[in-house]
Amino acid sequence: MGCDRNCGLIAGAVTGALMAVFGGILMPVGDILIEKTVKKEAVLEEGTIAFKSWVKTGTEVYRQVWIFDVQNPEEVAVNSSKIKVKQRGPYTYRVRYLAKENITHDSETHTVSFLQPNGAIFEPSLSVGTENDTFTVLNLAVAAVPHLYPSAFVQIIVNIFIKKSNSSMFQKRTLKELLWGYKDPFLSLIPYPVPTTVGVFYPYNTADGVYKVFNGKDDISKVAIIDTYKGKKSFYAVFGAEINLKGIPVYRFILPSLAFASPLQNPDNHCFCTEKIISKNCTLYGVLDIGKCKDGKPVYISLPHFLHASPEIAEPVEGLSPNEEEHSTYLDVEPITGFTLQFAKRLQINVLVKPGKSIGALKGLKQNYMVPVLWLNETGTIGDEKAELFRNQVTGKIELLGLVEMILISVGAVMFTAFMISYCACRLKSVE
Repeated sequence: MGCDRNCGLIAGAVTGALMAVFGGILMPVGDILIEKTVKKEAVLEEGTIAFKSWVKTGTEVYRQVWIFDVQNPEEVAVNSSKIKVKQRGPYTYRVRYLAKENITHDSETHTVSFLQPNGAIFEPSLSVGTENDTFTVLNLAVAAVPHLYPSAFVQIIVNIFIKKSNSSMFQKRTLKELLWGYKDPFLSLIPYPVPTTVGVFYPYNTADGVYKVFNGKDDISKVAIIDTYKGKKSFYAVFGAEINLKGIPVYRFILPSLAFASPLQNPDNHCFCTEKIISKNCTLYGVLDIGKCKDGKPVYISLPHFLHASPEIAEPVEGLSPNEEEHSTYLDVEPITGFTLQFAKRLQINVLVKPGKSIGALKGLKQNYMVPVLWLNETGTIGDEKAELFRNQVTGKIELLGLVEMILISVGAVMFTAFMISYCACRLKSVE
């Protein structure tokens, strides 16, 4: 019995020790190693993988553009008919290929400030046509007159120049002119200083920013999150699904419909409802007024094809087919580091057109139109080489850690089995 008791004590002690080592100590050590790997490579400071890729992305980012080509311009201008549009595209540009500038680190606030230079290179092989393709689109300058000059007297004066330039509600423009700018004939006749160049992305040869983002030094969960940014609205995303991207597990976050909701549904959007009549006392949803960022011009943004918008907004327009798969915005985030490895930013540019009794080009209108001009998809995906590097430097190390854990647990199980055999042998010997 003495031997049996001693063997039992030994086996129990060993079992407890093994459970302590392999069950209680190993996992915290694993967590520490994962945290150390993440903090070392994910913060935005000199020498890290994150900083190198952040300063100048090696991932190709493309901006695809689809133009809404108006099929019945005369019917709309004269009879106030529904606008029939035909989507044409994509026309693709490579963007965000220039390195960030004026990078400034602030160790006290754990932030990095920078400018993002703009640039766009047309990619013919990824486009359905050339920059010289022609479209029938809204006359941006004429459409803005009732908003910029609400006085009937001023509109009568402005209408003189509109008629003299033979301008109408719609116009023919090439892709290059529409996107990057053209000299508007009506504005060029106005005898006092006004900007005469019009374009959806004009001016574009400037830097975007100043941005200020967190470097993640004090809190890795905030790395690359914007602290402040001059001049634009920030959106948020919600978790959608877990997917696999080139062998890397990622979380897909999507832009929720609430981001474009009416102020009644989302009070944060109250400043994007600037008038009460057209918006039906700010109850319509799906579009946001960004006129304050466009010098008072009636420019609105929405999801493509008015996805998740009030039916009344799209009702005067034919030819739209909204769907989640093609028109939603998302980003795929690696959960350990918080890096965005793939994204698709999809937005539509619209112009609100109101009837103008004193403006010949608009006097035939009997209703307001939210006219879609174009929609864009700015997208980027981690390249194969960078994905392999990421797997080796981050995901691979975590997987290796998991393998080590399994090996150690297996070794522990073998040792435990060996001691149990010894314990049984000890019992048999004591019985004999």
